[in-house]
Amino acid sequence: MNEKLETIARQIYLEMKEGKIPKVELKSRSKENILFDPKTAVWKYGNNTVKRFASKASSAKSILKMLYIIDFVDEMGIGLKSSTLREMYYISEGWNLGKFESQDESNLMVEDLEVMTNYLREEMRLRPEESGASVIGNLTISELNRKGEKKRLNCRDDVGDAGYTIPYNVEKEKVELISSDVDFVLAIETGGMFDRLVENRFDDKMRSLLVHMKGQPSRSTRRLLNRLNKEMGIPIVVFTDGDPWSFRIFASVAYGAIKTAHISDTLATPTSEFIGITASDIQRYELPTDKLTEKDVEALKAELVDPRFNIPFWKGEIETMLKMGKKAEQQALAKYGLDFVTDKYLPDKLKENDIV
Repeated sequence: MNEKLETIARQIYLEMKEGKIPKVELKSRSKENILFDPKTAVWKYGNNTVKRFASKASSAKSILKMLYIIDFVDEMGIGLKSSTLREMYYISEGWNLGKFESQDESNLMVEDLEVMTNYLREEMRLRPEESGASVIGNLTISELNRKGEKKRLNCRDDVGDAGYTIPYNVEKEKVELISSDVDFVLAIETGGMFDRLVENRFDDKMRSLLVHMKGQPSRSTRRLLNRLNKEMGIPIVVFTDGDPWSFRIFASVAYGAIKTAHISDTLATPTSEFIGITASDIQRYELPTDKLTEKDVEALKAELVDPRFNIPFWKGEIETMLKMGKKAEQQALAKYGLDFVTDKYLPDKLKENDIV
């Protein structure tokens, strides 16, 4: 069992043995205790903590459920198994009083354990439902396979057009980053654009590592981007559609999210650069557009007061988009042909941002 999880179980056991009311303590997850740290440019928890005592039946059941999860994680570790959050919810049907009332309850309790231990749920062998994103480029890694053997592969030479699939757990014991020969990572929102860049061999021409984020990137994708930047010193560049939701995709990569404030240091990459479609690009290239919806307008207005967008660049682009009332997709660049994005748009944006 992980040492930090074992410590929680041992503390509860000792308090019960001594005749005390058992408790758990963790960082408060209230909005007031989630702060945007301007020094590190990520969301973080403040210093406020809460203690949950088993003095009421509901609190005692909550602690019991947490102990069931810890035991379940230990069982998976011994058997070298993994589970999805959904599977764990159904497995709890056999936990008697430890049964969860809803998956939201079990998900929140796993997050509680992350907050208390700084131990990622992926390290607890709890994986997401969705499949992993894809990577193509001259990056050599070593991955632990199902047989417990380390297999070395290059994410350009040893994969097909679909690329290397990012596993749910990309921590060092699972995925070792060995070497790379790229100048930057290009994290791409849509599958169509990822395929276009792969087909046009953008990774070779611009010495880049292409990562398909599959829309809002999973935790494992953001964690891999974080590791590539911190451990290998590779700049991260984000290429998205031009709409408020895509701007938030960039923000989640660069600055993290409120929901994962407890692990911002491992998921967020504050030095990330944005070269996605902007309101200025729509005007500059006269791109095909769609009209902003009411929800789009509300989201853009919310971003104007979001600390993650509190710089002149973002304020200017968001205000311009609101005035235009228009948004555009990455694929709108195909107006000028299938090679325009790789031959003109991206090279120009990379140079303008001093990335190449």
